[in-house]
Amino acid sequence: MKRTALILILMMALAGVSFARDGNIGLGLIFGEPSGVSFKLWTGKTTAIDGAAAWSFVGGGFFQVHSDLLFHNFNLFEVEKGNMALYYGFGGRVKMADQTQVSLRVPVGISYEFEDTSIELFLEVVPMLDLAPSTEAGIAGGIGFRYFF
Repeated sequence: MKRTALILILMMALAGVSFARDGNIGLGLIFGEPSGVSFKLWTGKTTAIDGAAAWSFVGGGFFQVHSDLLFHNFNLFEVEKGNMALYYGFGGRVKMADQTQVSLRVPVGISYEFEDTSIELFLEVVPMLDLAPSTEAGIAGGIGFRYFF
């Protein structure tokens, strides 16, 4: 079960690599629950895959990896410079604690892309449903940035 979940998350994270163009890959940091290294890969004009390898400080601390398929709506916010979007999606998480947990994720957030730089800021809230080894609902969230190259 653990191996299957990890393979599924890695497949989700790599699904759009063949579509990558210059400026579509972002690396940065996320702070909150959890905190760690974040990535984002644009697979289309409004779709992307994101993920993180991060550390949680809740419940004694643990390492986790997660990845999500995101859909962006750039039409909701008018900004003078740059681009701002509401994004939402779905994905998965593998939490390496006393017992390995596998969870579904449903991120909802706001991102801002600066006009004159390759930096994106984001803020997200993520309801989750643990599937294994037991079923439990939870919530996570964070704020972060990514540099695109």
